[in-house]
Amino acid sequence: MTIPIPHPFAAGLGSRSGLVTEEAESRLVRYGPNILPEPETPSFAFVFLRQFRSPLIYILVLAAAISLVVSDTKDAVFIGVVLLLNGLIGSLQEYSAGRAALALRKLEQPRAAVIRDGEVREIEARLLVPGDLVLLEAGGRVPADLALVEATDLLCDESLLTGESLATRKAARPAGVPVEEGKTATAFAGTLVTRGRGTGVVTGTGLRTEIGKIAAEIGRASASQPPLMIRLARFSNAIAWAVGVTSLVLIGIGLMRGLAWSDLFLMSVGLAVSAIPEGLPIAISVALAISMRRMAKRDVIVRRMPAVESLGSCTMIATDKTGTLTLNELTVTDIRLPDGTDLALDAGTDLDTCEIKAANMSVAEARVRAGRLLRAAALPNEGSLMQDENGWKGVGDTVDVALLAAARKAGLAQEKMAADYPLLARIPYEPDLKYAASFHRGSERVRIFAKGSTETLLSMADRMDIGDRVVEIDRDRLLAQKEEMAARGLRVLAFAEGEIRSDADATFGHHHLIDLVFLGIAGMQDPIRQEVPQAIRECRAAGVEVAMVTGDDPKTAAAIAAQAGLHFGPSQITTGDAVREAEAAGPERLDELTKSARIYARVVPNQKLAIVLSMARNGHFVAVTGDGVNDAPALKHAHVGVAMGVKGTEVAKESADIVVADDNFASIVSGIREGRTAYSNIRKVILMLTATGAAEMLLFLLAIPLGLPMPLLPVQLLWLNLVTNGIQDVTLAGERPEGDELARPPRLPKEPIFDGLMVRRIVQSALVIGGGGFAVFYWLLSQGYQVSEARNLLLLLFVMFENVQTLSCRSERRSLFSRSFFQNPLLLASIVAAQAIHIGAMHVPWFREVLGLAPISLAEWALTLLAAASLLLVIEMDKLRGRTSSNTHLHEIEAE
Repeated sequence: MTIPIPHPFAAGLGSRSGLVTEEAESRLVRYGPNILPEPETPSFAFVFLRQFRSPLIYILVLAAAISLVVSDTKDAVFIGVVLLLNGLIGSLQEYSAGRAALALRKLEQPRAAVIRDGEVREIEARLLVPGDLVLLEAGGRVPADLALVEATDLLCDESLLTGESLATRKAARPAGVPVEEGKTATAFAGTLVTRGRGTGVVTGTGLRTEIGKIAAEIGRASASQPPLMIRLARFSNAIAWAVGVTSLVLIGIGLMRGLAWSDLFLMSVGLAVSAIPEGLPIAISVALAISMRRMAKRDVIVRRMPAVESLGSCTMIATDKTGTLTLNELTVTDIRLPDGTDLALDAGTDLDTCEIKAANMSVAEARVRAGRLLRAAALPNEGSLMQDENGWKGVGDTVDVALLAAARKAGLAQEKMAADYPLLARIPYEPDLKYAASFHRGSERVRIFAKGSTETLLSMADRMDIGDRVVEIDRDRLLAQKEEMAARGLRVLAFAEGEIRSDADATFGHHHLIDLVFLGIAGMQDPIRQEVPQAIRECRAAGVEVAMVTGDDPKTAAAIAAQAGLHFGPSQITTGDAVREAEAAGPERLDELTKSARIYARVVPNQKLAIVLSMARNGHFVAVTGDGVNDAPALKHAHVGVAMGVKGTEVAKESADIVVADDNFASIVSGIREGRTAYSNIRKVILMLTATGAAEMLLFLLAIPLGLPMPLLPVQLLWLNLVTNGIQDVTLAGERPEGDELARPPRLPKEPIFDGLMVRRIVQSALVIGGGGFAVFYWLLSQGYQVSEARNLLLLLFVMFENVQTLSCRSERRSLFSRSFFQNPLLLASIVAAQAIHIGAMHVPWFREVLGLAPISLAEWALTLLAAASLLLVIEMDKLRGRTSSNTHLHEIEAE
């Protein structure tokens, strides 16, 4: 579309007529459209089939096949349903994982103003080609990477790419300077023009832009595996080896005893199906789904189910600064008046209710003292504030907006000041000037207000305001005040005012800026979120380290980190240059750097990814937080990526595993608690299933070599597996948090599921259940019971043993009796149901015939219950010993 009226930026272009249409069309064919290509999205069927690429799944498929071979269709159907449900849940969670690069398209400017054929035209941004001459104005997004040929007071917000909270000033590229060496003369695609205007030549489109390089990076497969998947893979391999070796040993012993091949085969099938925890995938899904719901109530949205446990496993949080630890809003937080009075401003967003406070001074008096300075901040100002149903919004340079917001907090509305002080002339801010000034009509004289660097305004002033009077200026004292505020990481601006005669030279300019009254200085920063220090303390208590990765300079980064509550020393602050040197020296040098560094300043996006991967090589499970495009690669490739939901870009959200809906860093701590709860519940299920499977194998390993008949028939093993594990494991996965999740250190990254405690507990349970079951079976046979009668009672005993085992697994360390039985009513219901179903089967003819069951007396039921209670006694004694040992160790540490 050709714009029929002269474009405001067309003036001054001289001979620059842009590309001709034919050349632009030719280049469009050669370079392609200015869009980010959509990655191939795998079909749902492909994603569904991919869910079955797991050693544990292979074992379950084999078990189902074996069950079909021996005509046990019921167990085969059960296993098949579990596999189907697990595959559906996983595929639904994963199906949207490849959409991260697509979200980058939302950052493109839909249309762009270009000069073609000597005319200013507005075209679709996707039609831009290298060599096009593009016009920029405040409020728009840069549509492609541009080499600036003209720039008038041009500022670009590049926080999406760099993490810098302040806008970057742009200038035309000097002749002969390569684009890659003139970053200030380059406007990058996707960044926002916050002030001024400019003209630039397109140097990169689509994937050739800086944002395109990030899109290509996050389109690659993730470099990290979720911790849960790593541990489950190891667990699956261990189970497969244990079941295979035990089956071979029993078959060998049986053959030596002369048992029939058919009996040994059926026994091996029964043991394999019983020992393999086919209910584990669905129990894990239930545990993770429950934690997902709990986390959602705390505004933590989990996009990929395994990320629930991943967050609980993390030992390091690599957090962005801007928008994550801070509000991503430049805010005036401190005012220092010439007499040394310090004023503090609230960092809230409701400007009409925020307060200005000072020690030994009322809020009203503090407002009055700050008013004169803030009036000088608001009048020579090119920004504006607007209020809508969502609150206050600022337009213009971030510094100007921050100053207007501060004035509003003092009750100085911009529109009223404009009416009270009609504008006569303005000197806009320029980097070379280092100040801005405005001239206003007063009742009798022209009022002057100026803002700028402290040194510049001190050269214009000869007096200073100390509240009740104006005195001779003390420049050394005022410079010392400025240095003190700058050392705290604040961006400092100074303010002054003055008067000239109303009949003075109407060509207002710099020559009028003399004999001003210095009003004071203001410190601005992107303030820390109120909840962050407490959240970081809780992370430290939970044994989770926090590192800050930002594009800001080291001094600002260190000041913000200190306010946030991070613990670090001078040697733990490093920069992007140091990271670059370490990368060049090799991975080992970078890993050495990241072992100790905790503040990373002046870091570029690809360095953030390198830092995260290096932390992982150092043995950390890394959670990365962020909200900008620059964070997307690290969010994608970390063990778990956490994006901010309110101010986070769509790119960050699509790249992350978890989205914090309220941008509250403290919500991450709640997520860690829930993640640890989920993993704890998964361990409980694994302990319950593995211990009972080991006990059953031990029972056969004792009975077969000693010449006893098969203790349980294969169909009885399958029934036991179905009536107990098939019901109880899912309800055990829903246990509530025990309350001390954040009081324990995180699990070591290399810690297997089968740690020392679990191995000891499995051995104890297997010895009591398997050994006790063998003893009872042997005793029953010696007392003259028929084999079928002994098996009937033994099967009931094993049902009870597994009921007791499930109750004992509610906590690995706490006594069963320290937790309310009604915290998990479904678990109690599942235990009662298991007993009711089994006892009911004893009285149903068809089940009695198929399973070899028979009714028992109440006395026999009571005796089996008493025998099963022995397991509870052994486990409770081991827990008591563990708690006593832990308390003794704690007292020794406190004594030291």
